[in-house]
Amino acid sequence: MPRSERSALLLAGLLATAGVGHFVTPKQFDATIPRALPGSPRTWTYVSGAAELALAAGVALPRTRRTAALATAAFFVGVFPANVQMAVDWRHRPAPLKAAALARLPLQVPLVLWARGVAKSGKGRS
Repeated sequence: MPRSERSALLLAGLLATAGVGHFVTPKQFDATIPRALPGSPRTWTYVSGAAELALAAGVALPRTRRTAALATAAFFVGVFPANVQMAVDWRHRPAPLKAAALARLPLQVPLVLWARGVAKSGKGRS
């Protein structure tokens, strides 16, 4: 299997795992939803989980990979405020939890770059 294919499938797996997590343990995701968003945090948790599952499917399929990977990069940028919310909310938690919340912030950069790289390697297939 070519490296670009493996990278795309790994990204799809990450998205699918996170998407399933939104439905299996939604409470932990509810807590990260920025309070400024209208409606119920649970609704946003389910919508973002469904989006991750749809993106996973799109990235896994060579025909839709490029478009889905670009949408994934945008999604990773779009969920950044939830990671900021988590870091703010967890600032008084024990040091390991606080460190985990803070570590998520710069982690978005390689995720966005990974998705863009998958999109670039899938060029011409969509």
